[in-house]
Amino acid sequence: MTNPLRAPWDTPFELPPFDLIEDTHFAPALEEALAEARAAIAAICNDTEPTFANTIDALAHVDRPLEKALAPFYALAGADSNEVREGLMRDFSPLVSTYYSEMTANKDLFSRIEKLWKARESLDLNDEQQRVLMLVHRNFVRSGAELSGYAADRLAEVKQRLSVLGTQFTQNLLADERSWFMPLDDMAGLPDFVVQAATAAGEDKDAGGPVVTLSRSLIVPFLQFSSRRDLREKAYEAWTARGANGGETDNRALAAEILTLRAERANLLGYDSFADYKLETEMAKTPDAVRALLMQVWEPAKAAAIADAQVLQATMHTSGETGPLEPWDWRFYSEKRRAEEHDLNEAELKPYLQLDRMIEAAFDCSNRLFGLEFSPIDAPLYHEDCRAWDVTRNGKHVAVFIGDYFARGSKRSGAWCSAMRSQQKLAGDIRPHVINVCNFAKPPKDAPALLSYDDARTLFHEFGHALHQMLSDVTYELISGTSVARDFVELPSQLYEHWLEVPEVLEKFATHAETGEPMPRDLLDRMLGAATYDMGFSTVEYVASAMVDLAFHESEDAPADPMQKQAEVLEDLGMPHAIRMRHATPHFAHVFAGDGYSSGYYSYMWSEVMDADAFQAFEDNGGPFDPDMAKKLETHILSAGGSEDAAVLYQKFRGSMPDATALLKGRGLAG
Repeated sequence: MTNPLRAPWDTPFELPPFDLIEDTHFAPALEEALAEARAAIAAICNDTEPTFANTIDALAHVDRPLEKALAPFYALAGADSNEVREGLMRDFSPLVSTYYSEMTANKDLFSRIEKLWKARESLDLNDEQQRVLMLVHRNFVRSGAELSGYAADRLAEVKQRLSVLGTQFTQNLLADERSWFMPLDDMAGLPDFVVQAATAAGEDKDAGGPVVTLSRSLIVPFLQFSSRRDLREKAYEAWTARGANGGETDNRALAAEILTLRAERANLLGYDSFADYKLETEMAKTPDAVRALLMQVWEPAKAAAIADAQVLQATMHTSGETGPLEPWDWRFYSEKRRAEEHDLNEAELKPYLQLDRMIEAAFDCSNRLFGLEFSPIDAPLYHEDCRAWDVTRNGKHVAVFIGDYFARGSKRSGAWCSAMRSQQKLAGDIRPHVINVCNFAKPPKDAPALLSYDDARTLFHEFGHALHQMLSDVTYELISGTSVARDFVELPSQLYEHWLEVPEVLEKFATHAETGEPMPRDLLDRMLGAATYDMGFSTVEYVASAMVDLAFHESEDAPADPMQKQAEVLEDLGMPHAIRMRHATPHFAHVFAGDGYSSGYYSYMWSEVMDADAFQAFEDNGGPFDPDMAKKLETHILSAGGSEDAAVLYQKFRGSMPDATALLKGRGLAG
């Protein structure tokens, strides 16, 4: 039988035929695709004198068979894994790493690229082609194309080993998250929506009753409401111990080896540190610039958190508990304080934040801003929880959007956006297939899925990434969609969160799950008024993680003991006792599951400086749905991809670069 990963796809919009794809298809498809890609590279090298068309354009086509085989596999590996797929991921990582190392180490290929680079002024290239040539040349150089002998061989070994370690880190984390759950015999303090989520989780685990799992969408409300301090402590410690439980799934040794290899990689390429290497192509450029921003935010955030901790500890003592406020106490007493100070609690809000209505809200905002329309489509998807839409504008197909919203044991934690196919025009008008993956608590059968306000923000955040992919309008996949500087990529996602805070959006879509009534204006005002509540806590846990990430990578030598280094950084910062890092080292997947956010976790805050300023531009120019600002946002940010330097794109949109003033104001931390 023909392998479906190697055959044409006769499916709606050429989506992967997941109903035909079996795990046994992936390995032979990858083997054939790698052979085909290597043959294509050899053909490029054997071509006549290099031209942009026979080298750069040709190179852009090389990976198509590889992408066709791997895109559906990676979707499954992240969102619906199993033992077979985990094994394949361990096998594939070094194979793919070796292929890309071979490509960038290919002297004949790089010679052609180098000739074009040196002759670039005489090639009569358009702006996009000039950008692509620069990026291709730079990527090859930064991948070691100018190295030879031992250095070149060793760099290939290092990159291959890093790919293996990143995969193992991710799988260890997933194993810890999947295996732990705590039976709930005492529901004291838990509102109905938490009980329902725990019951659904128990059914998923076949546990014979309600359970708490390590899914954020379940454990956070449990920590907010459970009056059993001992159970809160047990659950919290399990949550923060992911990847550090000893045995085969312990990530601490992996983290140390990853940091050591990254430092060696930077040294081989002539950089003082991995942070210097990584930040060279970002907006921040240097570790000093990153630290300056983080410390500008750290001090007011810490002051706010310390003041809040004193209030919460006093409340705790008044309720009869003794000792200091602990990390597993913070959310519980903070929720009580929020109810008192803002007359607001999560149980009152949740019935108004239905998943389906929040999806509609995200779609509606994109329609008002960019004219997008969404129609459900029936297509084979990788899991029964997934749903898909045909995205159109003025009747013309724009993209396929897939939503995968519920937590399950086969899905890694967190939320993300990915493209199984990216927009590009070189091979025709290729429109993207974009996936948003979340981990919301799945409700019992026939009950509506209810979100926290933080969940709803996550939905809007990931949809902002999806818009960056869907509205992309470039020729080359290399600069398509979210292929931008890491500290710029979060701008569209964080900016889109602001539309959730627009009262007219909530008035229309925040409707009660049982009565259908809109959220009362009084409750809406109280919810928005509490938007910056507890911002000291959330800012401290985030910035602490970003500072540890930076400290791991900014020295010539990697820390021998990352856990000790983590402790030293937190001590130097004066980390409040009752707050811990958002992501401790053994489960810091942003940093250790791959190079994506390594030395780059700060980028959320770097982008936030811009997103606060960007939304202010809407407020100052006609309001949240101003058509002229929406057009500028699409033209200079969402459709432009990486076609120009990020700072240039932002200044075309806004006129100048912002400082952190709007960020501090938006977080309620301005003096």
